[in-house]
Amino acid sequence: MDWLSQYEPKKVSAEEALGVLRSGYRIFVTGNASVPQRLMEALNQRALELSDLTLIQVLVIVKADYVRPEFAPHLRVNSLFISPSIREAVNAGRADFTPVFLSEIPRLFKTGRLPLDVALIQVSPPDRYGYCSYGTEVGVTKTAAESAKFVIAEVNPHMPRTLGDSFIHVGKIDYVVEVDYPLPEVQMAISSPEQEAIANHLAAIIPDGATLQMGIGGIPDAVLRKLYNHKHLGVHTELFSDGVVDLVEAGVITNERKTLHPGKIIAGFLMGTQRLYDFVDDNPIVELHPTEYINDPFVIAKNDRMVSINSALQVDLTGQVCADSMGTYLYSGVGGQVDFVRGAARSNGGMPIIAMLSTAKDETISRIVPMLEQGAGVVTTRNDVHYVATEYGVADLYGRTIRERARALIEIAHPKFRAELDEAAERLYHVPRLFVKEVPWAGQERSPGETESA
Repeated sequence: MDWLSQYEPKKVSAEEALGVLRSGYRIFVTGNASVPQRLMEALNQRALELSDLTLIQVLVIVKADYVRPEFAPHLRVNSLFISPSIREAVNAGRADFTPVFLSEIPRLFKTGRLPLDVALIQVSPPDRYGYCSYGTEVGVTKTAAESAKFVIAEVNPHMPRTLGDSFIHVGKIDYVVEVDYPLPEVQMAISSPEQEAIANHLAAIIPDGATLQMGIGGIPDAVLRKLYNHKHLGVHTELFSDGVVDLVEAGVITNERKTLHPGKIIAGFLMGTQRLYDFVDDNPIVELHPTEYINDPFVIAKNDRMVSINSALQVDLTGQVCADSMGTYLYSGVGGQVDFVRGAARSNGGMPIIAMLSTAKDETISRIVPMLEQGAGVVTTRNDVHYVATEYGVADLYGRTIRERARALIEIAHPKFRAELDEAAERLYHVPRLFVKEVPWAGQERSPGETESA
Protein backbone atom coordinates (compact mmCIF):
# COMPACT_ATOMS: atom_id res chain seq x y z
CA MET A 1 0.00 0.00 0.00
CA ASP A 2 1.47 3.39 -0.96
CA TRP A 3 1.67 5.97 1.82
CA LEU A 4 -0.77 8.42 0.22
CA SER A 5 -3.59 5.91 0.41
CA GLN A 6 -2.89 5.67 4.16
CA TYR A 7 -2.54 9.41 4.62
CA GLU A 8 -5.64 10.81 2.92
CA PRO A 9 -8.30 8.98 4.99
CA LYS A 10 -6.66 10.23 8.20
CA LYS A 11 -7.14 13.92 7.39
CA VAL A 12 -9.63 15.51 9.80
CA SER A 13 -10.19 18.79 11.59
CA ALA A 14 -8.61 19.41 14.99
CA GLU A 15 -12.04 19.11 16.62
CA GLU A 16 -12.74 15.79 14.92
CA ALA A 17 -9.33 14.41 15.91
CA LEU A 18 -9.88 15.23 19.57
CA GLY A 19 -13.10 13.27 19.52
CA VAL A 20 -10.89 10.32 20.41
CA LEU A 21 -10.37 11.73 23.92
CA ARG A 22 -12.16 10.13 26.84
CA SER A 23 -12.37 11.15 30.49
CA GLY A 24 -9.31 9.97 32.40
CA TYR A 25 -6.97 10.04 29.38
CA ARG A 26 -3.33 11.06 29.69
CA ILE A 27 -2.34 13.41 26.88
CA PHE A 28 1.21 14.32 25.85
CA VAL A 29 1.79 17.58 23.99
CA THR A 30 5.06 18.33 22.24
CA GLY A 31 6.70 21.59 23.28
CA ASN A 32 9.07 24.38 22.38
CA ALA A 33 8.61 25.71 18.83
CA SER A 34 6.66 22.57 17.90
CA VAL A 35 3.55 23.10 20.04
CA PRO A 36 0.56 22.03 17.86
CA GLN A 37 -1.36 25.27 18.22
CA ARG A 38 -4.60 24.32 16.45
CA LEU A 39 -4.86 21.11 18.44
CA MET A 40 -4.30 23.00 21.68
CA GLU A 41 -7.03 25.48 20.79
CA ALA A 42 -9.37 22.56 20.15
CA LEU A 43 -8.27 20.89 23.39
CA ASN A 44 -9.33 23.99 25.34
CA GLN A 45 -12.87 23.34 24.12
CA ARG A 46 -12.91 19.54 24.21
CA ALA A 47 -11.50 19.37 27.75
CA LEU A 48 -14.53 21.19 29.14
CA GLU A 49 -16.70 18.29 27.96
CA LEU A 50 -14.66 15.69 29.86
CA SER A 51 -13.17 15.14 33.31
CA ASP A 52 -9.96 13.91 34.90
CA LEU A 53 -7.75 14.57 31.87
CA THR A 54 -4.00 14.86 32.48
CA LEU A 55 -1.87 16.94 30.11
CA ILE A 56 1.80 15.96 30.21
CA GLN A 57 4.26 18.51 28.87
CA VAL A 58 7.83 19.70 29.16
CA LEU A 59 8.67 23.25 28.00
CA VAL A 60 5.80 25.01 26.23
CA ILE A 61 6.46 28.53 24.95
CA VAL A 62 2.90 29.49 23.99
CA LYS A 63 0.03 30.72 26.12
CA ALA A 64 -1.42 28.05 28.42
CA ASP A 65 -5.13 28.84 28.78
CA TYR A 66 -5.74 25.32 30.05
CA VAL A 67 -4.36 26.10 33.51
CA ARG A 68 -7.07 28.66 34.27
CA PRO A 69 -9.13 27.82 37.38
CA GLU A 70 -12.23 26.86 35.37
CA PHE A 71 -10.33 23.90 33.88
CA ALA A 72 -9.65 22.35 37.29
CA PRO A 73 -12.44 19.72 37.20
CA HIS A 74 -11.63 18.80 33.61
CA LEU A 75 -7.88 18.93 32.96
CA ARG A 76 -4.76 19.05 35.12
CA VAL A 77 -1.25 19.67 33.85
CA ASN A 78 1.66 17.48 34.89
CA SER A 79 4.77 19.33 33.74
CA LEU A 80 8.21 17.73 33.65
CA PHE A 81 9.78 21.19 33.34
CA ILE A 82 7.97 24.33 34.45
CA SER A 83 7.25 26.80 31.65
CA PRO A 84 6.69 30.47 32.55
CA SER A 85 3.09 30.17 31.34
CA ILE A 86 2.22 27.56 34.00
CA ARG A 87 4.53 28.65 36.83
CA GLU A 88 1.82 30.48 38.75
CA ALA A 89 -0.59 27.53 38.38
CA VAL A 90 2.00 25.06 39.69
CA ASN A 91 2.72 27.16 42.75
CA ALA A 92 -0.99 27.78 43.34
CA GLY A 93 -1.64 24.02 43.31
CA ARG A 94 -3.66 23.96 40.06
CA ALA A 95 -0.94 22.10 38.16
CA ASP A 96 1.68 19.50 39.04
CA PHE A 97 5.43 19.28 38.57
CA THR A 98 7.40 16.03 38.27
CA PRO A 99 11.16 16.41 38.95
CA VAL A 100 13.14 14.26 36.53
CA PHE A 101 16.38 14.37 34.54
CA LEU A 102 15.71 15.18 30.90
CA SER A 103 17.57 12.03 29.87
CA GLU A 104 15.14 9.89 31.85
CA ILE A 105 11.81 11.34 30.67
CA PRO A 106 11.49 8.94 27.72
CA ARG A 107 11.95 5.99 30.06
CA LEU A 108 8.86 7.10 31.99
CA PHE A 109 6.85 6.76 28.78
CA LYS A 110 8.45 3.53 27.56
CA THR A 111 8.02 1.67 30.84
CA GLY A 112 4.48 2.86 31.42
CA ARG A 113 5.34 4.56 34.69
CA LEU A 114 3.87 7.62 33.01
CA PRO A 115 1.44 6.00 30.53
CA LEU A 116 0.21 7.96 27.53
CA ASP A 117 -3.12 7.54 25.81
CA VAL A 118 -2.71 10.29 23.20
CA ALA A 119 0.26 12.21 21.79
CA LEU A 120 -0.37 15.62 20.20
CA ILE A 121 2.54 16.45 17.90
CA GLN A 122 3.51 18.66 14.98
CA VAL A 123 5.49 17.36 11.99
CA SER A 124 6.64 18.29 8.51
CA PRO A 125 4.74 17.13 5.42
CA PRO A 126 5.59 13.55 4.41
CA ASP A 127 8.45 12.95 1.99
CA ARG A 128 8.12 10.73 -1.07
CA TYR A 129 8.46 7.66 1.16
CA GLY A 130 5.72 8.75 3.55
CA TYR A 131 7.99 9.86 6.41
CA CYS A 132 7.30 13.05 8.34
CA SER A 133 10.05 14.77 10.29
CA TYR A 134 9.48 15.81 13.89
CA GLY A 135 11.24 19.00 12.87
CA THR A 136 12.33 21.34 15.63
CA GLU A 137 11.52 18.99 18.53
CA VAL A 138 12.66 15.38 18.51
CA GLY A 139 13.84 15.29 22.17
CA VAL A 140 11.09 13.65 24.20
CA THR A 141 8.48 13.77 21.42
CA LYS A 142 9.62 10.81 19.36
CA THR A 143 9.50 8.39 22.28
CA ALA A 144 6.19 9.85 23.49
CA ALA A 145 4.63 9.28 20.06
CA GLU A 146 5.98 5.74 19.95
CA SER A 147 4.53 5.04 23.41
CA ALA A 148 1.04 6.54 23.06
CA LYS A 149 -2.06 4.58 22.03
CA PHE A 150 -3.13 7.32 19.61
CA VAL A 151 -0.99 9.82 17.70
CA ILE A 152 -2.60 13.03 16.42
CA ALA A 153 -0.30 15.11 14.24
CA GLU A 154 -0.52 18.60 12.86
CA VAL A 155 1.18 18.55 9.48
CA ASN A 156 2.65 21.99 8.81
CA PRO A 157 4.59 23.02 5.67
CA HIS A 158 6.47 25.56 7.82
CA MET A 159 8.00 22.77 9.92
CA PRO A 160 11.58 22.16 8.74
CA ARG A 161 12.60 18.66 7.75
CA THR A 162 15.36 17.91 10.23
CA LEU A 163 17.51 14.84 9.79
CA GLY A 164 18.82 12.25 12.22
CA ASP A 165 16.64 9.91 14.26
CA SER A 166 13.73 12.25 13.63
CA PHE A 167 11.05 10.60 11.54
CA ILE A 168 7.60 9.06 11.87
CA HIS A 169 5.81 7.27 9.03
CA VAL A 170 2.27 8.32 8.18
CA GLY A 171 1.23 4.75 8.93
CA LYS A 172 2.02 5.40 12.61
CA ILE A 173 -0.19 8.50 12.76
CA ASP A 174 -3.86 7.97 13.61
CA TYR A 175 -5.22 11.42 12.75
CA VAL A 176 -3.76 14.12 10.51
CA VAL A 177 -4.67 17.79 10.96
CA GLU A 178 -3.24 19.87 8.14
CA VAL A 179 -2.28 23.40 9.21
CA ASP A 180 -0.37 26.31 7.71
CA TYR A 181 1.12 28.80 10.15
CA PRO A 182 4.68 29.99 10.88
CA LEU A 183 6.53 28.57 13.86
CA PRO A 184 6.97 30.82 16.90
CA GLU A 185 10.26 32.66 16.87
CA VAL A 186 12.67 33.37 19.72
CA GLN A 187 15.14 36.18 19.15
CA MET A 188 18.69 36.08 20.47
CA ALA A 189 18.99 37.90 23.77
CA ILE A 190 20.51 41.34 24.18
CA SER A 191 23.16 40.65 26.79
CA SER A 192 23.85 42.94 29.72
CA PRO A 193 27.37 44.21 30.51
CA GLU A 194 27.55 41.66 33.34
CA GLN A 195 26.60 38.83 31.00
CA GLU A 196 29.22 40.07 28.56
CA ALA A 197 31.80 39.91 31.36
CA ILE A 198 30.85 36.31 32.09
CA ALA A 199 31.16 35.51 28.40
CA ASN A 200 34.65 37.00 28.29
CA HIS A 201 35.74 34.81 31.21
CA LEU A 202 34.33 31.67 29.59
CA ALA A 203 35.67 32.39 26.11
CA ALA A 204 39.13 32.62 27.67
CA ILE A 205 38.97 29.06 29.03
CA ILE A 206 37.11 27.29 26.20
CA PRO A 207 39.76 25.51 24.14
CA ASP A 208 39.93 25.23 20.36
CA GLY A 209 38.39 21.97 19.23
CA ALA A 210 35.87 21.96 22.10
CA THR A 211 32.41 20.46 21.72
CA LEU A 212 29.79 22.78 23.20
CA GLN A 213 26.53 22.39 25.06
CA MET A 214 24.65 25.54 25.92
CA GLY A 215 21.09 26.74 25.82
CA ILE A 216 19.62 30.06 24.84
CA GLY A 217 19.43 33.28 26.82
CA GLY A 218 21.63 36.20 27.76
CA ILE A 219 24.69 34.29 28.95
CA PRO A 220 24.78 31.50 26.30
CA ASP A 221 24.14 34.00 23.51
CA ALA A 222 26.87 36.27 24.85
CA VAL A 223 29.33 33.37 25.00
CA LEU A 224 28.64 32.44 21.39
CA ARG A 225 29.36 36.02 20.31
CA LYS A 226 32.78 35.84 21.98
CA LEU A 227 33.97 32.73 20.13
CA TYR A 228 34.77 34.14 16.69
CA ASN A 229 38.52 33.77 17.27
CA HIS A 230 38.18 30.09 18.18
CA LYS A 231 38.80 27.22 15.78
CA HIS A 232 37.20 23.86 15.01
CA LEU A 233 34.41 24.00 17.58
CA GLY A 234 31.67 21.38 17.61
CA VAL A 235 28.17 21.08 19.04
CA HIS A 236 26.47 18.32 21.03
CA THR A 237 23.61 19.93 22.92
CA GLU A 238 20.02 19.46 23.97
CA LEU A 239 19.06 22.68 22.12
CA PHE A 240 20.58 25.44 20.05
CA SER A 241 19.59 28.72 18.44
CA ASP A 242 20.68 31.30 15.87
CA GLY A 243 24.05 31.94 17.51
CA VAL A 244 25.23 28.53 16.36
CA VAL A 245 24.28 29.38 12.77
CA ASP A 246 26.41 32.53 12.95
CA LEU A 247 29.46 30.53 14.03
CA VAL A 248 28.92 27.88 11.36
CA GLU A 249 28.79 30.54 8.67
CA ALA A 250 31.91 32.17 10.14
CA GLY A 251 33.80 28.88 9.92
CA VAL A 252 34.25 28.63 13.70
CA ILE A 253 31.92 25.68 14.24
CA THR A 254 33.13 22.97 11.87
CA ASN A 255 32.54 19.87 14.02
CA GLU A 256 35.62 18.38 12.37
CA ARG A 257 37.42 17.56 15.61
CA LYS A 258 34.49 15.96 17.36
CA THR A 259 35.22 12.46 18.56
CA LEU A 260 31.53 11.49 18.34
CA HIS A 261 29.56 12.28 15.17
CA PRO A 262 32.41 14.25 13.56
CA GLY A 263 31.13 16.82 11.08
CA LYS A 264 27.68 16.94 12.66
CA ILE A 265 25.76 19.28 14.96
CA ILE A 266 23.90 16.94 17.31
CA ALA A 267 20.86 18.17 19.27
CA GLY A 268 17.48 17.21 20.67
CA PHE A 269 15.51 20.32 19.79
CA LEU A 270 15.96 23.90 18.67
CA MET A 271 14.36 27.32 19.09
CA GLY A 272 15.14 30.52 17.26
CA THR A 273 14.11 32.65 14.33
CA GLN A 274 12.98 31.71 10.84
CA ARG A 275 16.63 31.96 9.81
CA LEU A 276 17.41 29.02 12.09
CA TYR A 277 14.47 26.99 10.82
CA ASP A 278 15.60 27.59 7.23
CA PHE A 279 19.19 26.64 8.13
CA VAL A 280 18.27 23.25 9.59
CA ASP A 281 15.79 22.30 6.86
CA ASP A 282 17.17 19.19 5.14
CA ASN A 283 20.69 20.23 6.22
CA PRO A 284 22.96 17.17 6.40
CA ILE A 285 25.29 18.71 9.01
CA VAL A 286 22.43 18.91 11.55
CA GLU A 287 21.02 15.80 13.23
CA LEU A 288 18.30 15.70 15.87
CA HIS A 289 17.97 12.67 18.13
CA PRO A 290 15.79 11.63 21.07
CA THR A 291 16.72 12.89 24.51
CA GLU A 292 17.59 9.44 25.86
CA TYR A 293 20.54 9.54 23.44
CA ILE A 294 21.43 13.25 23.37
CA ASN A 295 21.41 13.62 27.16
CA ASP A 296 22.89 10.26 28.15
CA PRO A 297 25.96 11.21 30.20
CA PHE A 298 27.87 8.21 28.84
CA VAL A 299 27.17 9.35 25.28
CA ILE A 300 28.07 12.96 26.11
CA ALA A 301 31.37 11.81 27.62
CA LYS A 302 32.43 10.32 24.28
CA ASN A 303 32.96 13.88 23.06
CA ASP A 304 36.52 14.93 23.95
CA ARG A 305 36.87 18.49 25.30
CA MET A 306 33.14 18.59 26.09
CA VAL A 307 32.22 22.00 27.51
CA SER A 308 28.79 22.33 29.13
CA ILE A 309 27.43 25.70 30.22
CA ASN A 310 24.34 25.76 32.44
CA SER A 311 22.71 28.29 34.74
CA ALA A 312 21.77 28.51 38.41
CA LEU A 313 19.56 30.49 40.76
CA GLN A 314 21.80 30.02 43.80
CA VAL A 315 25.12 28.42 44.70
CA ASP A 316 26.09 27.94 48.33
CA LEU A 317 29.59 28.20 49.74
CA THR A 318 30.13 24.44 49.51
CA GLY A 319 29.21 24.35 45.80
CA GLN A 320 25.64 23.10 45.95
CA VAL A 321 23.70 24.38 42.94
CA CYS A 322 20.01 25.24 43.01
CA ALA A 323 18.57 25.78 39.53
CA ASP A 324 14.90 24.82 39.76
CA SER A 325 13.35 26.71 42.68
CA MET A 326 13.55 29.79 44.86
CA GLY A 327 13.07 28.29 48.27
CA THR A 328 9.85 26.32 48.02
CA TYR A 329 8.67 28.36 45.01
CA LEU A 330 9.02 26.02 42.03
CA TYR A 331 10.55 27.91 39.13
CA SER A 332 11.71 25.64 36.30
CA GLY A 333 13.13 22.13 36.50
CA VAL A 334 16.23 19.99 36.37
CA GLY A 335 16.27 19.79 32.59
CA GLY A 336 19.54 18.50 31.21
CA GLN A 337 21.90 20.27 33.59
CA VAL A 338 23.01 17.21 35.54
CA ASP A 339 23.13 15.05 32.40
CA PHE A 340 25.65 17.40 30.81
CA VAL A 341 27.56 18.22 33.99
CA ARG A 342 28.23 14.53 34.50
CA GLY A 343 28.90 13.88 30.84
CA ALA A 344 31.36 16.76 30.52
CA ALA A 345 33.05 15.74 33.78
CA ARG A 346 33.80 12.32 32.32
CA SER A 347 34.92 13.68 28.97
CA ASN A 348 38.62 13.72 28.09
CA GLY A 349 39.48 17.35 28.71
CA GLY A 350 35.87 18.22 29.52
CA MET A 351 34.69 21.27 31.45
CA PRO A 352 31.27 21.42 33.17
CA ILE A 353 30.50 25.07 33.92
CA ILE A 354 27.74 26.71 35.97
CA ALA A 355 27.37 30.34 34.87
CA MET A 356 25.20 32.97 36.55
CA LEU A 357 25.02 36.63 37.43
CA SER A 358 26.40 37.27 40.92
CA THR A 359 23.22 39.06 42.05
CA ALA A 360 19.48 39.25 41.50
CA LYS A 361 16.75 41.87 41.97
CA ASP A 362 18.86 44.91 41.06
CA GLU A 363 21.86 43.79 43.08
CA THR A 364 19.87 43.46 46.30
CA ILE A 365 20.35 39.67 46.58
CA SER A 366 23.53 37.64 46.22
CA ARG A 367 23.24 34.44 44.21
CA ILE A 368 26.25 33.08 46.08
CA VAL A 369 24.94 32.36 49.56
CA PRO A 370 26.18 30.80 52.82
CA MET A 371 23.40 28.19 52.62
CA LEU A 372 20.71 27.52 50.06
CA GLU A 373 17.36 29.02 50.91
CA GLN A 374 15.13 26.73 52.97
CA GLY A 375 13.23 24.43 50.62
CA ALA A 376 15.53 25.07 47.66
CA GLY A 377 16.25 22.04 45.49
CA VAL A 378 19.80 20.85 44.95
CA VAL A 379 20.06 20.20 41.22
CA THR A 380 23.81 19.77 40.84
CA THR A 381 25.40 18.41 43.99
CA ARG A 382 28.65 19.77 45.39
CA ASN A 383 30.19 16.44 44.43
CA ASP A 384 29.41 17.12 40.75
CA VAL A 385 30.24 20.80 40.44
CA HIS A 386 33.51 21.79 38.75
CA TYR A 387 33.46 25.42 37.58
CA VAL A 388 31.22 28.29 38.68
CA ALA A 389 31.39 31.56 36.75
CA THR A 390 30.04 35.04 37.45
CA GLU A 391 30.91 38.44 35.99
CA TYR A 392 33.76 38.55 38.54
CA GLY A 393 35.59 35.44 37.38
CA VAL A 394 35.61 31.66 37.34
CA ALA A 395 35.92 29.52 40.49
CA ASP A 396 37.47 26.08 39.99
CA LEU A 397 35.94 23.93 42.74
CA TYR A 398 36.76 20.41 41.61
CA GLY A 399 38.92 18.53 44.08
CA ARG A 400 38.91 21.48 46.48
CA THR A 401 38.14 21.38 50.18
CA ILE A 402 35.07 23.07 51.60
CA ARG A 403 37.23 25.91 52.88
CA GLU A 404 38.94 26.31 49.50
CA ARG A 405 35.57 26.28 47.73
CA ALA A 406 34.15 28.93 50.04
CA ARG A 407 37.14 31.19 49.44
CA ALA A 408 36.99 30.73 45.67
CA LEU A 409 33.25 31.46 45.54
CA ILE A 410 33.54 34.55 47.73
CA GLU A 411 36.14 35.91 45.32
CA ILE A 412 33.64 35.79 42.42
CA ALA A 413 30.70 37.09 44.47
CA HIS A 414 29.56 40.68 44.06
CA PRO A 415 31.88 42.94 46.11
CA LYS A 416 29.04 44.35 48.21
CA PHE A 417 28.30 40.87 49.59
CA ARG A 418 31.82 39.58 50.11
CA ALA A 419 32.22 40.76 53.69
CA GLU A 420 29.08 39.04 54.91
CA LEU A 421 29.93 35.89 52.95
CA ASP A 422 33.38 36.05 54.51
CA GLU A 423 31.86 36.21 57.99
CA ALA A 424 29.56 33.28 57.21
CA ALA A 425 32.44 31.21 55.84
CA GLU A 426 34.42 31.79 59.03
CA ARG A 427 31.46 30.93 61.21
CA LEU A 428 30.29 27.87 59.28
CA TYR A 429 33.50 26.42 57.82
CA HIS A 430 36.39 28.01 59.78
CA VAL A 431 37.66 29.95 56.78
CA PRO A 432 40.04 32.76 57.80
CA ARG A 433 38.53 36.18 57.12
CA LEU A 434 39.80 38.05 54.07
CA PHE A 435 37.19 40.56 52.91
CA VAL A 436 36.34 42.89 55.77
CA LYS A 437 34.94 45.86 53.94
CA GLU A 438 34.61 47.24 50.46
CA VAL A 439 35.59 50.87 49.83
CA PRO A 440 35.74 52.27 46.26
CA TRP A 441 39.16 53.42 45.16
CA ALA A 442 39.56 57.20 44.99
CA GLY A 443 36.03 57.75 43.75
CA GLN A 444 36.43 55.29 40.90
CA GLU A 445 33.96 52.55 40.00
CA ARG A 446 35.44 49.14 40.64
CA SER A 447 35.61 46.83 37.67
CA PRO A 448 34.59 43.16 37.85
CA GLY A 449 37.23 41.12 39.65
CA GLU A 450 38.78 43.99 41.60
CA THR A 451 38.52 43.66 45.37
CA GLU A 452 39.93 45.22 48.50
CA SER A 453 40.97 42.89 51.27
CA ALA A 454 41.91 43.53 54.85
